[in-house]
Amino acid sequence: MSPVHERIEKEISWLSFNERVLQEAIDKKVPLIERLRFLGIFSNNMDEFFRVRVADVNRRIIIARAKIDADLTVKHEKKLLRDIQEKVQQLQARFDQTYNEILAELAQRNVLLLNETQLTEEQGDWIQEYFRDELKPALSTWLLDRAEELPQIEEKLIYLAVDLVLENGTQLYSLIAIPTEKLGRFIPIPKRYSKGKRTFILLDDIIRYCLLDVYSEVMNVAKADAYTVKLTRDAELERGEEITQSLLDQLSSSLKKRLVAAPVRFVYDREMPEQMLKFFVRKLGMNSDESHMPGGRYHNFKDFVGFPAVGRGKMVYEPLQPLTSPQFEKYRNLFKAIREQDILLYYPYHSFKYFTELLRQASIDPRVTAISISIYRVANDSRVVSALIAASQNNKHVSVNVELQARFDEEANIEWSKRLTDAGVMVEFGVPNLKVHTKICLIKRIEKGKEVKYAHIGTGNFHEKTAEIYTDFSLFTCHPGITEEADRVFDFISHSYRRHNFRHLWVSPLNNRDNFRNRIKREIANAGEGKSAEIILKANNLVDHEIIDLLYDASQAGVIVRLIIRGMCCLTPGIKGLSENITAISIVDRYLEHPRVSVFHNNGDPEVYISSADIMQRNLDFRVEVGCPIYDTALKNKIIDILEIQFSDRAKARVINAQQNNPYVNRGNRKKIRSQMEIRNYLARNG
Repeated sequence: MSPVHERIEKEISWLSFNERVLQEAIDKKVPLIERLRFLGIFSNNMDEFFRVRVADVNRRIIIARAKIDADLTVKHEKKLLRDIQEKVQQLQARFDQTYNEILAELAQRNVLLLNETQLTEEQGDWIQEYFRDELKPALSTWLLDRAEELPQIEEKLIYLAVDLVLENGTQLYSLIAIPTEKLGRFIPIPKRYSKGKRTFILLDDIIRYCLLDVYSEVMNVAKADAYTVKLTRDAELERGEEITQSLLDQLSSSLKKRLVAAPVRFVYDREMPEQMLKFFVRKLGMNSDESHMPGGRYHNFKDFVGFPAVGRGKMVYEPLQPLTSPQFEKYRNLFKAIREQDILLYYPYHSFKYFTELLRQASIDPRVTAISISIYRVANDSRVVSALIAASQNNKHVSVNVELQARFDEEANIEWSKRLTDAGVMVEFGVPNLKVHTKICLIKRIEKGKEVKYAHIGTGNFHEKTAEIYTDFSLFTCHPGITEEADRVFDFISHSYRRHNFRHLWVSPLNNRDNFRNRIKREIANAGEGKSAEIILKANNLVDHEIIDLLYDASQAGVIVRLIIRGMCCLTPGIKGLSENITAISIVDRYLEHPRVSVFHNNGDPEVYISSADIMQRNLDFRVEVGCPIYDTALKNKIIDILEIQFSDRAKARVINAQQNNPYVNRGNRKKIRSQMEIRNYLARNG
């Protein structure tokens, strides 16, 4: 087994991933507004990092302190928090520099993002009119009593903390919620006031410009200064790798409350006066320097993901039309197409319309008797849900498992559950203590007097919008073994106490880990016998300690291990005597790399699996996940070809190494291949 220090801390690895996102914003070859949007993605990722990852570190510290002889654990976790803070501050400095560079380049393209100090007199007059008519009625404002608690600060909002000095010398603090959810973040200033240029101002800066007017009706303010603040809370108390259910059960109720009560991060404008900062820190009950961080004058840069596509020239990526599937296009009836052969789609290169059309046809096909599907995330205007409701109204037996614990989608999924239930759909909520993260759908159809089952098994959610920006595999099959076992998965979700055997599918938490373990050990054995041995893994995250140690064992046995990991990779490649046969890359480009794929050489007869599960303990042991073999030789070769194209990337591929410094893969004298575009060309040629 490998020492712990040869595994990279997952939180540090995650920050390295987000640095790769920031690299896209820095890259001048990326269209300018896309660079601004990558800053928004970086910011949104960082919010989630604190809500989930840093919150988990804080929980581990609290729990460790409740144990006996836990000093080493506490010291380790506190050092980790300091390392996180140092890395975050480094990234923030690069972020701020990149933001200012992008603003300057936008200005050269006649796109201006002004602050309140840069307005002309005419623009200022228009801003005051906008403030009076549109913004002021939407403001929520509080005067803060030094003896009382703060109002409830919502995570989704940003706030201006205002330092007021009245004409009689009294000093007060105030808090203003910025209503971006009502008015948007970027307010366009009419062209007639901007000499024909496309000019915007942030809603925050409109409030700053009109700050005295917020209070003018009720008090005489001599001076007012505003500083942006933002609060991040623990996203959830979820069982993780270090916190087991049995441990949670043993904790006292008071300790459980402590785990989620404290804010995880308070970000404030670094220009905020120290006395004012101390006031907020004290009111929030934050006693750790790692919990409050200085920042710039703007927060919630995630809003920049929605920055409008304006300006001359190629400021955004050129839209690419999704490819058609020759296999599906041969038939008007999609069941006939699937019956003819297994079909593999790769989003967003292929259109998601084939899945929604399959559901639509199933909803009205008199031979279809039942539809079962698992929903983790769906689009706001989901055609998937509409088809399921139509199927139920057409007297099909429709069973939908809705995961109510889908992180950040809980409210939406509750609403979908109500709509589905009202339409007569049988809605279930999965297995106690296990998130249902599968991406499967099963349709039962009567053909020649017999029931035939059709299955969809994929790596991504049934979500039309993310299918346009996430890369994911979808397999459509009527293979009797696979479809029968897909039916058993739904039975397991409904009746987890029943025994279920799976020969084709890899199902967490039943046999997924064992199958992973056994396939790696087989490659090790083959290498020991002098046979060629290789493992290719593509995933969002590689964190599970046992799998990492087995991959180290494989490397030492002579197995070639190649990894494509988008996010966290706790395995350290290239260590002599441990992992010199392991190489790892990460690809960040215009599409988010989302598939989970495993390829085992198997002495020249490759086994290929697609899966919903990342290589993490939570996915292998604490969720319902499904991995599916690809049996069709042509489809198997297609997936391997796509992976090889990614390994040949010399434009967007970064090396994952011990230094976590994200160097681009060295081009050498090779052609500069941008894999995401090359894959589209490959699929256009090969279907």
